[in-house]
Amino acid sequence: MSDTALDIGSEQAHDGFSSASDLFQLLKPRVMSLVVFTALVGIVLAPGDLHPILGFTALLCIAVGAGASGALNMWYDADIDAVMRRTQTRPIPRGAVTAREALALGIALSGASVLLLGLAVNWLAAGLLAFTIFFYAVIYTMWLKRWTPQNIVIGGAAGALPPMIGWAAVTGTVTVEPVVLFAIIFLWTPPHFWALSLYKAEEYAGVGVPMLPVVAGKAATRRQILLYSLVMAPVTLLPWGLGFAGPVYGVPALVLNAIFIGLAAKLWRGGDAGEEPAAKRLFAFSILYLFILYALLLVEGMTPSLG
Repeated sequence: MSDTALDIGSEQAHDGFSSASDLFQLLKPRVMSLVVFTALVGIVLAPGDLHPILGFTALLCIAVGAGASGALNMWYDADIDAVMRRTQTRPIPRGAVTAREALALGIALSGASVLLLGLAVNWLAAGLLAFTIFFYAVIYTMWLKRWTPQNIVIGGAAGALPPMIGWAAVTGTVTVEPVVLFAIIFLWTPPHFWALSLYKAEEYAGVGVPMLPVVAGKAATRRQILLYSLVMAPVTLLPWGLGFAGPVYGVPALVLNAIFIGLAAKLWRGGDAGEEPAAKRLFAFSILYLFILYALLLVEGMTPSLG
């Protein structure tokens, strides 16, 4: 990160304290809500009981850890956030928060969330949370994002870990079930973000981020989206196949996968003509797709008799 990037926001920020609202925006609350939701699914599906207070503490720590990752990401990416249209309203480019404030907040919340999770719940869950923060803030943000077009593929591991952390919070172990929950999000991430990058390719190119459409071209990206969708579909059915979810999850999952693959195939077949609306439809549906899958898993976990 350049000195200019480090100082961005510091020169523009207002005098005095940043508002609580601006500091909260540093934590990427929309991403945080998805992290909490998928972690909750891991907690509910895990065998055994976790005291409600400890369960709430685990979710709080996971949420704070996710927020810490977001703050560190915004600190490091302040230079490119100021250039890209979709990120120019973030707190640092707006001058509402300094880059140094974001760094300090990210470090403080990282340490507090990991320490509290370890002391209150267990150290396996805390270790996984620490690894998640490190992977997102250092491996993905500081290294992969600006170095390789596989940034989303590898970096997706950070976003896929919360249900595994939730499972470990209850059981103190990691078994095949949380690995499947991890794999679903891990394989979902590339087609989800590559769909976005297709119609934001010029912005990524302008800031030197080697997203797949920028480096390999849009045709290759459309093909990769379809291939990942085809690989993802059977993995999403594993909870049903392995018996920790039933037809309440499995039947809708079949329908959702058919729609997802259909949209990916339409994007691939359409070529450059009509690519942007097709990519936007896939991106929007992919958000709904993951939410419904995990909501169904949550329902099955809360009412096992339905399976």
